[in-house]
Amino acid sequence: MAGGLSITGCGTPGAPQAPSLKLPEPVSDLTAERAGSEVELHWTMPRKNTDHLVIEGSIQAAICRRDGVADCKPAGTVAFAPGAQADFHETLPADLQSGIPRQLIYFVELKSPKGRSAGLSSAAVVLAGAAPAAVAGLRAEVRADGVALHWNRSEPSKTASVRLHRKLLTPPAPKEKRSDSGSNSGTSSGRVSTPAEPVLRDLLVEAPAAEEKSGALDSSARFGEVYEYTAQRVEQLTVDGKALELAGENSAPIRVDVVDTFPPAVPSGLVAVVVAEEKSIDLSWQPDTDEDLAGYIVYRAMGGDAGNSTADWVRISGPQPVAGPAYRDTTVTPEHSYRYAVSAIDLTGHESIRSSEADEAVPEASPNQ
Repeated sequence: MAGGLSITGCGTPGAPQAPSLKLPEPVSDLTAERAGSEVELHWTMPRKNTDHLVIEGSIQAAICRRDGVADCKPAGTVAFAPGAQADFHETLPADLQSGIPRQLIYFVELKSPKGRSAGLSSAAVVLAGAAPAAVAGLRAEVRADGVALHWNRSEPSKTASVRLHRKLLTPPAPKEKRSDSGSNSGTSSGRVSTPAEPVLRDLLVEAPAAEEKSGALDSSARFGEVYEYTAQRVEQLTVDGKALELAGENSAPIRVDVVDTFPPAVPSGLVAVVVAEEKSIDLSWQPDTDEDLAGYIVYRAMGGDAGNSTADWVRISGPQPVAGPAYRDTTVTPEHSYRYAVSAIDLTGHESIRSSEADEAVPEASPNQ
């Protein structure tokens, strides 16, 4: 038969492949935090093994720690599903809670079903040694300019900073639905929407000078929100050329309901000017900058020596607050003098005290008027 058919490798097996060892990929994002005697580790479990095959079933994780140049001593074993956010918590042995600060290095080793691994994880470092004293006496006071926090001063830890941890307890407000045209479906108030409040926020407070009290002001706290505060002392140290921190245990939490019971700032710079041809008196003052300002209220009393007149103050600006820092009084009478004062009022009805007075007199009307 002339010319034979050449058969290519259709269906012929390739080179034999080695069986998968099913070794989980090593952890690459291990982190560690110490607070007093407690250490917490966090990492992400891999979804695939070193052969890029999806892992089925839970994965065993062995945790060890190395103190200095010593061998990595076992600290515990846990198991998590592939892709899970994993964590491990331990109370440090007494010998690691005392002595001079030194590096304590943690590793995680993931094991196959047959107990094999592809190696240790990335390292996560904390400091062993005596931690700063715990913060005691944490307390809070709601003020017009924020939440003032105070705690007892600790002489053994007088050089340590204090880290305040704030947690938002108030549920976030539901997002407003938008119409197809892109405008809000609710009633428009004309106000710019406030950015969402972060759930967690930290504030580091430097150690106070010898004559100062221990405390801080959280000026970012918002009225109408409820927060939980805790505090811990922190020493910033350099060990083996690395900048690390040694943190004490967290204080007992305190709950703070930030209720607005404060009136706006008192208006200042009140000026009164007679406008003879209009038979009126124009008032102006410096605007308040309070975020929840609703407006102003204008008061008038009959003239006399400032502060000595027995005339009663009367609200002349009507039932609704005056929107801007100006007002025209058109109810004056020629040949009379008047005294004026202005207060500010917020959206919840808190009114400031009255401003400093301004007085003005209306001249006698001319014969041709």
